[in-house]
Amino acid sequence: MTVIYLETQIHAPIGICFDLSLSIELHMLSTETTGERAIAGRTSGLIGLHETVTWRAKHFGIWQKLTVKITSLERPYSFTDEMLKGAFKSMKHTHTFTEKLYGTLMNDEFAFESPLGVLGKFADWLILEKYMTRLLKERNRVLKDVAESGKWQKILK
Repeated sequence: MTVIYLETQIHAPIGICFDLSLSIELHMLSTETTGERAIAGRTSGLIGLHETVTWRAKHFGIWQKLTVKITSLERPYSFTDEMLKGAFKSMKHTHTFTEKLYGTLMNDEFAFESPLGVLGKFADWLILEKYMTRLLKERNRVLKDVAESGKWQKILK
């Protein structure tokens, strides 16, 4: 199992950061480079507890689908999404939010495992950990920009 930890400081209220993290529209905006789109389940607005979304995106030149479910949610402090179907053997992403004097500290714990045993572990180490870290950092960069600039008002209508 590979686990990626990220920490992002955002100069915006915790509620805005939390809701942007649940926003289907923000997610699609932050993954424009992969052409990611919500194609089933919750396809717009804020995803909620026990809801699912199926994403379609191009990774490594191949169109792929990933279905995740929100398995826990404690507004505005944390939520977890877990893979139901997709290319990984398993995937769990826990998002936590802490109110700070400057705004919000957002933490990601992204755990994943590829199929194919030892070959999958090698792929995780050689390629996927860097690739997934880059995708998560871009998502957080976009979320931070939207939250701090006031653009969030268009997304969280």
